[in-house]
Amino acid sequence: MVKTHPMWNNYPHIQSLLQECLELIIEEITIENKDIEKTVTDLIEKQGKLLRPAYFFLFSQLGNAPEDAHNNIIAAAASTEVLHLATLIHDDIIDDSKMRRGMETVQSKYGKDVAVYTGDLLLAVYFDLLADATDSIKIIKLNTLSMKQVLLGEINQMTNVYNTDITYEDYLKSIKGKTAQLFELSCYEGAYFGQCDPEIIEQSRSIGQNIGIAFQMLDDILDYTQSPEILAKPVLNDVKQGIYTLPLILGLETDEAFLPLLKKGEHLSDSDLAALVTLLHDNECIERAYAIAKTYIDKALASIETLPNHPEKKVLYSLTKKLLTREF
Repeated sequence: MVKTHPMWNNYPHIQSLLQECLELIIEEITIENKDIEKTVTDLIEKQGKLLRPAYFFLFSQLGNAPEDAHNNIIAAAASTEVLHLATLIHDDIIDDSKMRRGMETVQSKYGKDVAVYTGDLLLAVYFDLLADATDSIKIIKLNTLSMKQVLLGEINQMTNVYNTDITYEDYLKSIKGKTAQLFELSCYEGAYFGQCDPEIIEQSRSIGQNIGIAFQMLDDILDYTQSPEILAKPVLNDVKQGIYTLPLILGLETDEAFLPLLKKGEHLSDSDLAALVTLLHDNECIERAYAIAKTYIDKALASIETLPNHPEKKVLYSLTKKLLTREF
């Protein structure tokens, strides 16, 4: 049996559903090149927290879906994780990343050509799983639009590479697409496939978006505060590649001392990076960034509190609070 992240040991019902989800994904990833197949399945088995399908399942539990909807629910939840995996592989190509989740990336191990095709294969599997889950044109169109928003978020980010005039609004627009959109999709589809009341289905959108925004902001803060061993990926990688996230944007708005360093572009040295981090702390950018992230955390938690009473509501609230305070 495929193992899930230890955090799910305290939530055995969700853990069981996530295991079914993973097993279905691995079953779908079957190709002739066994080396590449193993690399992808290893990535799946060394998955992170499976947050997107987890939120899918939590919202689905708030509804009254019949027993015979179980397989469709598993397939739809699996599709959200496969789409996420595809975006990770493509991100690694763009970032030229060597490691992901503590293992060598597909593009580092086999080259960018193979990685592109592998990412594309996962996109095909994503649509295959979705087709198994539903014949609803509404849901298929929703997924298509969501995928478009993810790509637009990435394009917006690329548009602002090495842009020292980037604004908070530019940043927010990017993360709403590249990260929050998948959380929003997962929560909404969970409520939809779980046959929740229409008000809950609609409410799930804003909850998912606020969770996704807060999650990305916290991830961007950690890039400046954690070691690569803890994050399981390179730190300060974004700023090296000209991607300026929330703490740095706040710094640029308040202190001109950042500009001479950032004008060096891709030629930033380790000492330059250390100077940037010092400036961020001197200007309390980390604390200010966290305060902004907390507004989205509070919005998500407040909205969850208004959901109808249900055992899974408590799990949803507890999980979100722990996740967005990084207690896991």
